[in-house]
Amino acid sequence: MRTQQTGLSLVELMVGPALGLFVAAAALAAFAEQWREHRQATAAMRLMQELRSAGDVIARDLRRAGHWAAPAASAPNPYAAFAPQAAASDAASFAFSRDTTENHTLDGNEQFGLRLRRGVIELLLGTGNWQALTDAGTLVVTEFVVQPRIERVSLLDHCERPCPPGGSCEAAVEVRRIAVGITARAADDPSLVRRLDTLVRLRNDTLRGACPA
Repeated sequence: MRTQQTGLSLVELMVGPALGLFVAAAALAAFAEQWREHRQATAAMRLMQELRSAGDVIARDLRRAGHWAAPAASAPNPYAAFAPQAAASDAASFAFSRDTTENHTLDGNEQFGLRLRRGVIELLLGTGNWQALTDAGTLVVTEFVVQPRIERVSLLDHCERPCPPGGSCEAAVEVRRIAVGITARAADDPSLVRRLDTLVRLRNDTLRGACPA
C-alpha cells in the first residue's frame, strides 16, 4: 500500500512571503509617516521658539523706549522720539538713555531700531550697528509689522485748579502700546508657517500740556 505524501504547493509557498512583504511595507509606511510627523512637530516647535526669542528681545528694548535717567523739568526729553508715530511699518526707531551719569544728550550708542531686511529682522545697536536678530538658516520672516497704539488719558481732574471757563486746557498722559506682528516660515519647509503677535506697553509715558496755573 502506497503512503500518500502531502506538502505545500508552489502557490502556497508564494503567498507566505507576499503576506510578509505586505505587512513589512505597511509597518514601514506607518513608521515613515510617524517620523515625518515627528520632524514636522520638531520643526514647528523650533520655529516658534525662534519667534518667541526674537519677540522677547524686541519687547525688552521697546519697553525702554524714551527712558530718561534724570529728567529735567525745563527741558524736553531728548529720547522721546519714536517712529512710526501712527501708521503700521516694517521698521521702527527709538532711543533710551544708557548713561551712567545722565548727560541729557542723545548719544550714538543710545539710538536703536528694528527693520525687516531680506527675510531677517535686524536690530540697531547704536549708530550704523545693525545686527541680525533672527537666524536666516532657521526661519524666513515674511512679515514684520510695528503698529503704535496711543491712548491719551486726561489729568485735568487731578489738577489743583480747574480749567477757567472758556479756556483751552490740556493736561494728559499718553499711554503708548506697540503691537508687533511677526510671520515666518521654516527655512527648509516653506509650508510650515507660524505667526507671533505681541502687545508691548512702553514704560515711559509721555506727558502733554500742564495743569492750569
